[in-house]
Amino acid sequence: MATRLRKTRRLRGGRHMGWGQVGQHRASGHKGGLGVAGMLKHHYSTMLKEDPGHFGHGATKPPHPNVTRKWASVRDLDDLYALHGREEGGRRVVDLRAAGYEKLLGGGRAPGAYHVIVDGHTASARAKLEAAGGGVSSDG
Repeated sequence: MATRLRKTRRLRGGRHMGWGQVGQHRASGHKGGLGVAGMLKHHYSTMLKEDPGHFGHGATKPPHPNVTRKWASVRDLDDLYALHGREEGGRRVVDLRAAGYEKLLGGGRAPGAYHVIVDGHTASARAKLEAAGGGVSSDG
């Protein structure tokens, strides 16, 4: 449609452009404010009806949980045997699972032939213990 034929051209001289009284179709005046203005005053009942959880906040909690993991290295097996070790059938057994350790790492040298019970272990820890005559298992 040509611009000269549009309704806007006809309304251009009037002060309301077809919106009636002066206060109609203004920016935010006819809404009671911009955005969430007046939620504790003139829009309070609307807030209670449509957004009852508008004010307040949820539980305070850290963004990431603090997880403490206990790992042990092969070099520490002598000390761990003194604390948590036992003799079974002529072999030295260290139960790291019962002591609260999750994983056996392969750092250091294997001090002797230990049989270690732990849920997780690295390949180097298994290789070092087997070379020393011991082993790793996840069962009792």
